[in-house]
Amino acid sequence: MNNAKLGNPAVVGLAGFGLTTLLLQFHNLELIGLGPVVAMGFIFGGLAQLMAGLMEQKTGNNFGFAVFTSYGAFWIGLGIIWILNHLGVYSSSGTDVGYYLVAWTLLTAIFWVGSLFIHTAMVLTFSTLLAGFIFLDLGHFGFPVFNKVAAIVLIVCALLAWYMMATIILNELSGREMLKSGKAWIRK
Repeated sequence: MNNAKLGNPAVVGLAGFGLTTLLLQFHNLELIGLGPVVAMGFIFGGLAQLMAGLMEQKTGNNFGFAVFTSYGAFWIGLGIIWILNHLGVYSSSGTDVGYYLVAWTLLTAIFWVGSLFIHTAMVLTFSTLLAGFIFLDLGHFGFPVFNKVAAIVLIVCALLAWYMMATIILNELSGREMLKSGKAWIRK
């Protein structure tokens, strides 16, 4: 019997989600080009989150399994859309991407409900993610100013994801609750 302590895969999933989301918002605010976003979208936002999700499955955490594998696939899919557009293999219009985002908005709404059973930090992260997706939907369907609004909201979301990552790491390392996650909004 192996009693070795395993690392918490959520730290990698949250780190990848936060960093890639942050970079994309820097791009949406026209601070950086798309290159770093595509690279991190495939590697950290995509592959690392996908791996974290598969590891969450082994711990029996269905929420972490679903969330990290889903958003890992989101980033890989978005990267493929950008690459196909760039190469002229298959062009996706702003409306096409808008429908892609609407589908992710609906899935995020389900995850948002699930977050209500976890803790406040999770609820705030998913609330800003859901709001960010809604603003991106509006931005891709004729109201481009909402893409900038989404960028600000999603920067907050990325930082909240990193807060949760820091909570897991620092609380474990210190052996005490240095950072708080808050209580579940809905009790089981």
